Amino acid sequence: MGGGGTEAFPDLGRHCEHSECNQLDFLPFNCDGCRKVFCLEHRSSKSHDCPKPDHKSRKVVVCETCSASIETTGCDEDAEKAVMEKHEKSGDCDPRKKKKKPTCAVKRCKEILTFSNTCTCKTCQLKVCLKHRFPADHACKKSSSSAVPEGRSDNKFLIALALRNGKDCANNGRRTTPPPSNTPSVKAY
Repeated sequence: MGGGGTEAFPDLGRHCEHSECNQLDFLPFNCDGCRKVFCLEHRSSKSHDCPKPDHKSRKVVVCETCSASIETTGCDEDAEKAVMEKHEKSGDCDPRKKKKKPTCAVKRCKEILTFSNTCTCKTCQLKVCLKHRFPADHACKKSSSSAVPEGRSDNKFLIALALRNGKDCANNGRRTTPPPSNTPSVKAY
């Protein structure tokens, strides 16, 4: 059954080794667990009832007491329970060591900070959630004149902005263009 191909191309493709399928597949899949060849429909370990479905996968269980991660790769349910009991009796399982998840530093905000929703303020270096990422939203402690951290002068724009200190950019009220006249600026022909 494992062969494949057509009369013209006998080495092209393989037949699915699922007992009820035997479809000729030109892009067959090899199962890592049982080393058999399957079509697209039967490639997953569940669809062909593989005897070794977790051949290369890793399994980790999180301890409810101390939040520690314990690898249980290759263990069945009984062995997994034994590993957890061993962990609890080892002395490493301490509820006081349970890591508290970081939350947004803004008062009354209970948002848990994760990799994807954490922002660090460039002005005060405070870690906040996306909702409070702007200085006005988290009552940033530093003023606008100290927007550039000490010892950092690599951003000339921020330095110039801090030195401006609220001054207007319109040349101190002087007008550089002449007042408009009644003569058109473009001549029509």
